[in-house]
Formats: sequence, C-alpha cells, structure tokens
Amino acid sequence: MKHMTYEEHLDEVATLLTEIYTLRDEVAIDIVMRAQEDEYFSGHDDDPGICTQERAEQDARFIFKKYKPPKKPRSGKAD
Repeated sequence: MKHMTYEEHLDEVATLLTEIYTLRDEVAIDIVMRAQEDEYFSGHDDDPGICTQERAEQDARFIFKKYKPPKKPRSGKAD
C-alpha cells in the first residue's frame, strides 16, 4: 500500500470531499482545516504510515459527517 506525505494526505482528503460529496474546493478545504485545527490529523502527522488512500477515504467520510456545512433553507414560501 502506497503511503503519502502528511500534506499529500490532507490534499487527497479535500479532493475526495469534492468528488464524493460534490463540495466546492473552498468548502472541502475549510472542512479539512477545521478538522486539522481540532487535531483530528495529529496522529497522521506523528505516523505518516497511516497516510494511505484507504485511510484518506475513511477520513473524508468521517470528517464530512462531523464538519459538513449546514444545509441552507430553501427560499420561497408556499402559500
């Protein structure tokens, strides 16, 4: 299994967020940065051996559930 650098891993997680959840790049990057600020990825930095494609896919799904943007209310009212 190919390992990535810590930075490559974060980039891959952001890319997966855009591909899986059809998020804009800015939103995906914001989610990754918030997770990073909460030290979600600190273990990845300490042990780059866990920075794999499979783990990036798991991380993308987990942090999306935790950090996804709130849904915007629909505009317009039904009479």
